[in-house]
Amino acid sequence: MKKSDIIFFERKFPSANMVLIKDQLPILIDSGFGSEAAETERLMKGTGVSPEELHLIVNTHYHSDHVGGNYHLQKKYGVQIAAHKWEADLINIGDSEACAAEWLDQPIEPYRVDRKLSDNDEIHTGSSTLKVLHTPGHTLGHISLYEPEEEILICGDLFHKQDIGWLNIFREGVASIQRSIESLDRLSKLRIGQAYSGHGPKIENPLAAIDAARGRMEKWLSTPEKISWHACKRIFSFTLMIKNGLVKEEIDNYLLTCGWFQDFARHSFQLQPEEFIPILLDEMIRSGAAGWHNNRLIATAPYEAPQEEWMHKNIKPKDWNYNVLSPN
Repeated sequence: MKKSDIIFFERKFPSANMVLIKDQLPILIDSGFGSEAAETERLMKGTGVSPEELHLIVNTHYHSDHVGGNYHLQKKYGVQIAAHKWEADLINIGDSEACAAEWLDQPIEPYRVDRKLSDNDEIHTGSSTLKVLHTPGHTLGHISLYEPEEEILICGDLFHKQDIGWLNIFREGVASIQRSIESLDRLSKLRIGQAYSGHGPKIENPLAAIDAARGRMEKWLSTPEKISWHACKRIFSFTLMIKNGLVKEEIDNYLLTCGWFQDFARHSFQLQPEEFIPILLDEMIRSGAAGWHNNRLIATAPYEAPQEEWMHKNIKPKDWNYNVLSPN
């Protein structure tokens, strides 16, 4: 970007990466996990941008690792938030399906979407313009942001440098893989010099990464069980991160309370949930997604354990009280 700076923050789980557009109208793209709100604020201040200067937070989609900091920044500083209109509507009425938080068992504190985005909308930062591209698949309201002059793409969880976002066939539809492929095809026609995704490092060769992601998804079309395995391992790994592991004796009872686990067991693998527990645990160990440490199952990906209070939070959209959002 010619007159504005793009500052990329590659963050450890449970937070997603963030992008800060430093310009006359500073824009923050995604806000991390709720337990990391203080760190989100610290990272911004380290660039010389104070939270109260933010013109807008733009969410690529509404999963907890991307929107968790919204509550803190909106309540404390009155920052406005933008998201795709389909997700915005669910958020603003506190729908129990919002953020898939109930189904995933992920805590998210309340926030409101002030600006509802549609495909081809433009977001002005002062000296640059970001184009909103509706790129559904990972979620139905997933968006990417494109700056054509500098050929920069911010692609959320549609694809990563060496991976793709997991697909939620039970909340986003069984056609989510076809939607993802169509979204990738759309992006492949753009001139992209570099891309920033929701997880992992900056993508230096975006078109090669898009081709790899598309190839993987095409293989999944004939082996749909791989879609489910990919999702189960990522969902359960994230759970282990936000809970800083689970003691062996509590795993069975915990999994049996989870909507995602029930759905994948019964409908993807045609098993009773009780039968699926040892199979999932074996696959978590075999694949290296988790390991046992002192009778506790721990995620192997690098992560920052949330504070103790966050390990016991159970805030979901059905519990949201929007009155708490008035700035101090």
